[in-house]
Amino acid sequence: MAKSMNLNMAAGLGGMLKDGHKHIEGVDDAVVRNIEAAKQLAKITATSLGPNGMNKLVINHLDKILVTSDASAILEEMEVMHPAAKMLVMASKMQEKEVGDGTNFVATFAGELLKNAEQQLRKGLHTSELVDGYKKAYVKANELLDGMCHHTVTDLRDEAAVAAAIKSCLASKQYGYEDKLSQFVAEACISTMPVAPKKAMVNVDNVRTCKLKGGSFHDSRVVRGMIVTRDTEGSIKHVKDGKVAVFSCGLEGAATEAKGTVLIKSADELMKFSKGEEALMEESIRGIAEAGVKVIISGGSVSDLAMHFVERYKMMVIKIHSKFELRRMCRAAGATAMVRLGPPTPEEMGMFSDVSVQEVGGRKVCVFRNDAEGSRIATVVLRASTDNMLNDLERAIDDGVNTIKAMCKDSRFVPGAGGTEIALAQALTKFADTCPGLDQYAIKSFATALEFMPRILAENAGHDPEKVLSNLYAAHAEGKATVGVDVENKDGTVAAADSGIMDLYATKQNALRLAADCAITVLRVDQLIMSKPAGGPKPRP
Repeated sequence: MAKSMNLNMAAGLGGMLKDGHKHIEGVDDAVVRNIEAAKQLAKITATSLGPNGMNKLVINHLDKILVTSDASAILEEMEVMHPAAKMLVMASKMQEKEVGDGTNFVATFAGELLKNAEQQLRKGLHTSELVDGYKKAYVKANELLDGMCHHTVTDLRDEAAVAAAIKSCLASKQYGYEDKLSQFVAEACISTMPVAPKKAMVNVDNVRTCKLKGGSFHDSRVVRGMIVTRDTEGSIKHVKDGKVAVFSCGLEGAATEAKGTVLIKSADELMKFSKGEEALMEESIRGIAEAGVKVIISGGSVSDLAMHFVERYKMMVIKIHSKFELRRMCRAAGATAMVRLGPPTPEEMGMFSDVSVQEVGGRKVCVFRNDAEGSRIATVVLRASTDNMLNDLERAIDDGVNTIKAMCKDSRFVPGAGGTEIALAQALTKFADTCPGLDQYAIKSFATALEFMPRILAENAGHDPEKVLSNLYAAHAEGKATVGVDVENKDGTVAAADSGIMDLYATKQNALRLAADCAITVLRVDQLIMSKPAGGPKPRP
């Protein structure tokens, strides 16, 4: 009957989709496989969590070696292919973009939530019940987190208070250097803030880093202004209180729009031709000098003829080929980039209090310093023995700057060292007992997953995680709500609030939201349908 009606009974999904597709479905195949991939990714990031976190050595497709414990950098270079694990990577990237810190928290906590979900699925709980329970738990955790804030930075222009607030964030990246790093970041950020009474705010692009190999970290410093890692063009190497002219064009004779051919018949005509060109160039350079300019910043090449007249009028010249660097230089000096070669107006000129060429670690750099209050740009000069160390310090500074930026919106802090997570876990376990139905199992799984932070901090510090957890629960039961993991002493616990270990409320809140959303999204997937990859056969290795 089927044959006579031309029906292919075996077609099904395979007959509907293009040849070469893959299709996986069901709890055991799709859901558990997704959870397994997410667990493996979380396992990688977990060992890099906290001050004692281990570094990962990642070699990317270009054979570039990366040695770091920064989760966002590790996940970006790993090029994760599995779609479920990719969701964790995307959530971590979003945390990096929105807050800057807490990327490891997102990936590891999402993995822990999925690991606990797998246990409940094996016990017979349905995915929809797990999702409902996780949603309830997150809403409750968000409410509880709001009441756990124990410290607020009131004056965001107080260097000591800001440095103390971001110390924990930097300790998780560069343990041992956090005191110096927090001072550098606080000084650089505060120097770029608008002058009071304007609202304190930080533009991340205004805090630059200049990596100079050689020396030790203790040789690092903060410069109010910019550093260009090249020498000046002429013989003038130092200018004090110099007016600056920025040209986005080069310092050379203007070329004609049409193709011009000049026929010169005698030596006199050749002399007249070159004299006319010289006179025009001298007139332009003299006009710039008479406007009071002492420093010329060129966005293009500098001709020999222009250089001759610049030297005659005792001006400093430096070439900057990057248009982004040129814009920052305009911002730092308060100048306007000009597209024509000629004398600038007073509004177009900028000012630097000191411009000098210095030799740092055998390399000549030009330092543009602006000591005036409300300097638009600050640069942290980093010194270290290797490129990997410099890159890791740069990532730590970037996280610190982003934390201060987030502080400008909400400067509340919650206890660090895993103290907040234990307090939330304890409160959510009690909340689960008040919930009827099967949701309570999912809420308890969410509470158990929150134990990951103190457990991993203890493991990475070489402590017994079970002993530390029991000590933490005992301390919190006694009403010591800010007690967390002590990574230095074998006793295992410390009063986080008294020791100045604190996490930004916005970081924790955002990380909880992204991790819960990511886990719920992965749990909701019950089928994977993958098309055949585009392109021909893969080349042989």
